[in-house]
Amino acid sequence: MGVRRMVVMKKRVMVVMDEICSSRARHTMMWALTHVVNKGDILTLVNVVSPYDNGDSSFVPELLNSLGSLCKASRPEVEVEVLVIQGSKLPTILTQVKKLEVSVLVLTKRNPSLFSFCGLLRSRDDEFVEQCINNAECLTLAITKQNKGVGGYLISTRWHKNFWLLA
Repeated sequence: MGVRRMVVMKKRVMVVMDEICSSRARHTMMWALTHVVNKGDILTLVNVVSPYDNGDSSFVPELLNSLGSLCKASRPEVEVEVLVIQGSKLPTILTQVKKLEVSVLVLTKRNPSLFSFCGLLRSRDDEFVEQCINNAECLTLAITKQNKGVGGYLISTRWHKNFWLLA
């Protein structure tokens, strides 16, 4: 009688924590933790600090570590790591995705405005999210928590834009 071995593939889920203090970033982190990460996976919280930062972000590692602890307390079966990297945001994220062999990249996307629906106005954050979606070498999800009255999330990927998920 043969012995069956089951190969369990860990996946690495990277969440970009741009605005660590914002509720949007925390919602995105918790959404990834509950909807994307499975037992045994690795959750990487990453924040990119500008190379021109003059010390204003010295609280970032502490705050990011406390968010990592929150994730670990919520899902002890998930490995959590925290990275604070200095560099230009887009190339740094794309490099880390490749270097760490990330399976899923999760980003926070701002609530779309009327101007963005009309294609009239795009913020730097919108451009960053679109560049990641189009250029990252993994599945990339941009998450927007809907307003309280509507509920659910808008999810954008390379194939679907602002797909509504009630979860």
